[in-house]
Amino acid sequence: MAEDAILLYLEKSEEIPDSGIFASEFGIDHEEVINVTKSLNGYGLVLAQDIKKENWVLTEEGKLYAAAGSPEMQVFSAIPPEGISPDELQKKVDPSVFKIGFSQAMKNKWVERGKQSVSRKVQHVDDKVKDLLTQIQAEEVRRCPFLFGILIADIVHVMRSRFSCLGTSNIFQCCYLNSKRCSLINLLLETWKGYSICKGPNYAPKRKKAATDLTREHLQSGGWKDLELKEYNFNAKGLPPEGGHLHPLLKPQQHPARDSHDTFFLKEPSTTQWLPEDYVERVKCVHESGGYGSRGYGYDWKREEANKNLLRTHTTAVSSRMLYKLAQKPFAPQKYFSIDRVFRNEAVDRTHLAEFHQIEGLICDRGLTLGDLIGVLHDFFSRLGMTKLRFKPAYNPYTEPSMEIFSYHEGFGKWVEIGNSGMFRPEMLLPMGLPDDVRVVAWGLSLERPTMILYGIDNIRDLFGHKVDLGLMKKNPICRIGLE
Repeated sequence: MAEDAILLYLEKSEEIPDSGIFASEFGIDHEEVINVTKSLNGYGLVLAQDIKKENWVLTEEGKLYAAAGSPEMQVFSAIPPEGISPDELQKKVDPSVFKIGFSQAMKNKWVERGKQSVSRKVQHVDDKVKDLLTQIQAEEVRRCPFLFGILIADIVHVMRSRFSCLGTSNIFQCCYLNSKRCSLINLLLETWKGYSICKGPNYAPKRKKAATDLTREHLQSGGWKDLELKEYNFNAKGLPPEGGHLHPLLKPQQHPARDSHDTFFLKEPSTTQWLPEDYVERVKCVHESGGYGSRGYGYDWKREEANKNLLRTHTTAVSSRMLYKLAQKPFAPQKYFSIDRVFRNEAVDRTHLAEFHQIEGLICDRGLTLGDLIGVLHDFFSRLGMTKLRFKPAYNPYTEPSMEIFSYHEGFGKWVEIGNSGMFRPEMLLPMGLPDDVRVVAWGLSLERPTMILYGIDNIRDLFGHKVDLGLMKKNPICRIGLE
């Protein structure tokens, strides 16, 4: 309603001088006019200029005195011609009014107090305070129906013009505008805000709302021909991504849910014999309080948990040891490669074993990127006869970003995971003492799964373990080709 009224009004007139007056004339809530004007201004249909006006208004107390009379008049009116006892007078006047009114009536010499009674000194007085407050209130209503401003200078002018017999000090005394009675007129300005409105560069008597999407209905109905699409704001920021949160059971250091793999712990020796204490302290701080870009886990890191010996579940433990040794020397780029046995307490099936071989490679140099890692993986696996590769984002506690590596298995007729990879996190490398700009790309894979893919073997137990057929090489022609 407000939008149509504004646009149609501007079609006949060049300007709406005051949004407050406009709202009153059309019977529209001014707040609605304000909101619509902001929207139209944003689309260039109108141009809006701020209007700011200030107003001095009577407080609730001032309005009460304007209606019922000043406190001194209320006390004077309560005194009959024959006089009244102080106790009876107090009963006839509101307690909040009596003290102020009686004091002022005595000061004005309207009343006198004897030993037993209070009596009038004059029979008639004019309540100039009520008259003044009524005039200010009427001026307020006549001149500012939307709280348009009449300034303090206007108030003084009104008082002087109507009570010219009084000096300025008496005027303010009459109005109680002193430190004790300043609440009669609110000296804190009330601010009114509005707009003056004129046609904008994109003015039209009817707003045509821009569409945000081209829909199927637009295409079917032909509405796309007259469709105006909303401009895309390339500078606008998108919604910030919400970070993940740790499950409460993942926060205790020793909780089983923290284990990436089911492990085999050693009874003898049950703990490690030696660790570099300065390095251990840096790792402890990262886990507890964060650092090097990490927020840490926020728990009390227990040394006895870290000291426990176990059969390695992956060869990253070996890689970490080699990187720590590298960090103790002046840095030089290095490549490491290993083939080692690893152990996991897993159920044995056609694709899983409790012990198997893991291959790991890593490159340590300045300025390496994820693109370098992807290129190395394509080259590495192509030399093993696997050219169909896919990568999937993954999570590893020690790498970010991380990728799982998949290759197509012709025998299974599906994509099979053959390895994992990633870039070591700064909070893993920097506590070792490596330079800030050094990056490490790494990948790991089992020896058995790529061999299964290469030779078309569909059960890992046929390749490794106590059930392996020793005549496998003679039976499998592909194996023989590999040997030749």
